[in-house]
Amino acid sequence: MKILIKFTIALIFLFTLSFSAQNKTWLDADFKETNKEKSIYYKVTSNDKKEITFFYKSGKVLKNIAFINGELNGFFSEFYESGEVKTLGQYKNGLEEGVWKTYYKNGKNKEKGRYKNGEKVGVWKTFYKNF
Repeated sequence: MKILIKFTIALIFLFTLSFSAQNKTWLDADFKETNKEKSIYYKVTSNDKKEITFFYKSGKVLKNIAFINGELNGFFSEFYESGEVKTLGQYKNGLEEGVWKTYYKNGKNKEKGRYKNGEKVGVWKTFYKNF
């Protein structure tokens, strides 16, 4: 029983540390800094600046962006306010790289293609919206 209590206290402590290690910034429709009352979005930046998560004012995730040494590097995801995935892709050295996909709100494919060094390459497929 004592171990369970100690474990619970340790988890709460770690959660508190991770929550306090983030900075929240309120943003307007153009993603410019503003106050909470005028905001439409907000972003949470980790202190190590390796990830920024943008949120709708409602608290739902808008997009996640990964950074390495201050440059876009890693997975990118964007969501509709209703929670469905909108865009998935990856950055490398600040540029789009690899397969990128976009989706309609109903979850069906909208567009799929490949980037190389930030430029579209090869065949890009666009899908009709099925109701």
